[in-house]
Amino acid sequence: MRKAIYTLLLLAILGLSHKISAQTVAAGRAFTVAVCENQTVKAWGYNVNGQLGNGSNTDSYVPVSVSNITGITAVSCGDRHALALKDDGTVWAWGDNGNGCLGNGGNVSSNVPVATLITGVKAVAAGRYHSVALKNDSTVWAWGFNGEGALGNGTYINSNFPIIVPALSDIIAVSAGTNFSMALKVDGTVWAWGFNDDGELGNGTNIKSNIPVMVSSLTNVKAISAGYYHALALKNDGTVWGWGYNVNGQLGVGNYTDTNVPVTIPNFTTVTRISGGRSFSLASKADGTVWAWGRNDRGQLANGTNTSGNVPVQATSISNATVLYAGEQHAVARKSDGSGWTWGDNSNGQLGDGTIVSSNVALSVPGLCQVLSGTANVEVPTVAIYPNPNLGQFNLAVSKANGTVEVYNLIGAKVYQAEVRGLEAQIDLSAQPKGLYILKYYSGNAVQTGRVVIE
Repeated sequence: MRKAIYTLLLLAILGLSHKISAQTVAAGRAFTVAVCENQTVKAWGYNVNGQLGNGSNTDSYVPVSVSNITGITAVSCGDRHALALKDDGTVWAWGDNGNGCLGNGGNVSSNVPVATLITGVKAVAAGRYHSVALKNDSTVWAWGFNGEGALGNGTYINSNFPIIVPALSDIIAVSAGTNFSMALKVDGTVWAWGFNDDGELGNGTNIKSNIPVMVSSLTNVKAISAGYYHALALKNDGTVWGWGYNVNGQLGVGNYTDTNVPVTIPNFTTVTRISGGRSFSLASKADGTVWAWGRNDRGQLANGTNTSGNVPVQATSISNATVLYAGEQHAVARKSDGSGWTWGDNSNGQLGDGTIVSSNVALSVPGLCQVLSGTANVEVPTVAIYPNPNLGQFNLAVSKANGTVEVYNLIGAKVYQAEVRGLEAQIDLSAQPKGLYILKYYSGNAVQTGRVVIE
């Protein structure tokens, strides 16, 4: 019986193990960035603040190389700045820095990449005027504009260097919008902080918060995306949920009413990817189709029309997108063959086709490198503790073998440490008093935590 229980638990945690897919294309305010297969970066479009990172401040209607960075695995775009994550866990940034969103300790903009003062990072997200990073230890760090509390540290003071979001742990994904931030926990809950005039925090209020609050009644989430003033979540069952600003129908629920709690898109399932832009949203399905909803005056929905809508419509000009990213008024995607595609507004050349003509159909970006797949992802170990509560003796099942387990009491004192060589360990804390303990399991550069209750 015990073996059967363990097998079921192990299968469960292996099924729940989380991976962070690399975001290898990104779109900001009228500029676009892509990671090449050789892990260099290309950018094109608006460049008045140096957001193309090529040492100039001149717009480019075709892709140009971002200067002096290699080994890049992921990128993200804010309003006028960009972030790049290297395979060594460092973060590089370029563009506007008036609010400190480059995170290099200064406030001077840069048209070439500069090193952000943070290491050990596995995911990045650029908000409109701030930046967020997820570290290997599952903690969240933020920097830049904090006038609405988007840095999540209990203040409204800007920071030009990364600071920890102290109330968060066990995080597996982050996203950032206009002055608000989001984080996804390993347990499938979503947390948000910052600007909330339109219900961006999804907690049933319209009151901003400078510390993380849990999004109401939302569980079993596997992906999140912050738009400019709205937010999206993808659940394990393939359904999409949204909240926040909806004046353009960007929540996709058939109306134009803002909501401060999550609502689901009716009859819309088998979704695998989501992305929220300024006033529109994107999704791809398991069958390879791409869908869009919201504002369409610049062709953001890629369906050959300029008619906006408040329910998902198929983007008829593109399919088989392995990475999607919605920007301010345009979008970019990587297809399964490695090609890069763009659509929507093109007033600054952000579609990369050599013109400034907007397009309501997806266009292949000519001359662009083969785009990195985005499937090189980071696995976050998961753990199961059973029985729990217990009398001080319990079993630990893990999804990644060969790690270290540590247990701490509530005053931070370590009461137990041992090596885990397989996928299961028996732990004896029977000498410890009754109460709550924090278990940490380290495997490689990743860490997972759990709570142990001794009765």
